[in-house]
Amino acid sequence: MREDLRDERTYWAERRTEQLWRWAQAAGLSRRRFLRLLAGGGGAAALAAFGPRAAGAQSGSPAQAQPAKPQIHAKPTPSELFIHHGTNQEMRWEAMYGRGYVMPNAMFFIRNHDPSPTIDVKTWRLKVEGPGVAHPLELTYEEILRLPSQSVVRYIECAGNGRVFHKEVLGKPAKGTQWRLGAYGVAEWTGVPLKEILDRAKLKRSAVDVMPTGLDTRKIERPMSVAKALEDDTLLVYAMNGDVLPADHGFPVRVLVPGWIGIANIKWVGRLFVSEEPVFVEKNTKDYVLIGPDFPEKPPAKGPILTLQTLKSAIALPWPATLSAGKHLTRGYAWSPHGKIAKVEYSVDGGKTWAAAQLREPNLPRAGVRWEFAWDAKPGDYTVMTRATDEKGNTQPETVRWNELGYEFSAVIRHPVTVT
Repeated sequence: MREDLRDERTYWAERRTEQLWRWAQAAGLSRRRFLRLLAGGGGAAALAAFGPRAAGAQSGSPAQAQPAKPQIHAKPTPSELFIHHGTNQEMRWEAMYGRGYVMPNAMFFIRNHDPSPTIDVKTWRLKVEGPGVAHPLELTYEEILRLPSQSVVRYIECAGNGRVFHKEVLGKPAKGTQWRLGAYGVAEWTGVPLKEILDRAKLKRSAVDVMPTGLDTRKIERPMSVAKALEDDTLLVYAMNGDVLPADHGFPVRVLVPGWIGIANIKWVGRLFVSEEPVFVEKNTKDYVLIGPDFPEKPPAKGPILTLQTLKSAIALPWPATLSAGKHLTRGYAWSPHGKIAKVEYSVDGGKTWAAAQLREPNLPRAGVRWEFAWDAKPGDYTVMTRATDEKGNTQPETVRWNELGYEFSAVIRHPVTVT
């Protein structure tokens, strides 16, 4: 098993090449001819003509969810805690000021494609099947609760977090929910390591991908590599912050795929499909890909497949903010999919000068850190900026490239503050 396939970018590049080779074989191309086409400019597009745009034959799962309740969400979503985006609810950063490290369940952002389904746990089953396992399983909720478990603190972030800044900063709007930075949340997740379940299903050496499928209306699904599925902190989660997993966040179980984009963390899971060949579905070919003039097509996907989320920082203030003159302890969060945060710098003069903010423990990889700085604010209009750097040396850039679906906005944000 290739351990480097735990990295999502490496994983997608490898799977794409495998799929193109399958199409080339079906078209009668020799290996030598295939490699020549692949090396040539536009060779991948030519090879794509030999096969389908996306192989979705493996998708689908039993319809075990009951009809959705009349309300969109199971938990209250008051305006003082959330910015409303229909089925999506954005956490207000100002509500997190002075709170702890993890986001309470009541305040955790909601990213759902449809209303939260109501699932009868008595009849719900998890099916583990596909050509990549020798012993297909069907597990009840109680059986899952009896399996070995562990708890980890990790963040989940929507791939489109920061999307509104494509319009406000780059001057070009992008499709999708216009998040600022509140589609991010840290929680303690408890569940069964996915490798425990795959071991019981007798994972074959020939297995390459694992695809969870949700029981929401659209049966959302997206694959991951076997290497990632077997990683220690990839979990089938049934508890969140010490409580039963809430309905809006995936009850009875969801997957936690730390470091990978939010869509990989499928909710309301009813099926784990294990394949012996690359799996391509809507969420890795038409959606959750980079589309735009700077991003050429990568068949079978419409553009480079989105991989890890990006390094970001946010200030725990309203947007825009109004403060009274005087001394303030300004606080916020920073996070990276690559590891711990090494430093956070701040500027209160629009980026002319920078100083180091104080980091507050804990500072966990794939979770983030809290930071703060003291500010003796004088009356006037200010642009407050923060810039995070992680332990791998990645730093938030000054700008990013626009893409049609508004992903990967990781640039330094100019937060407007008026001091009266």
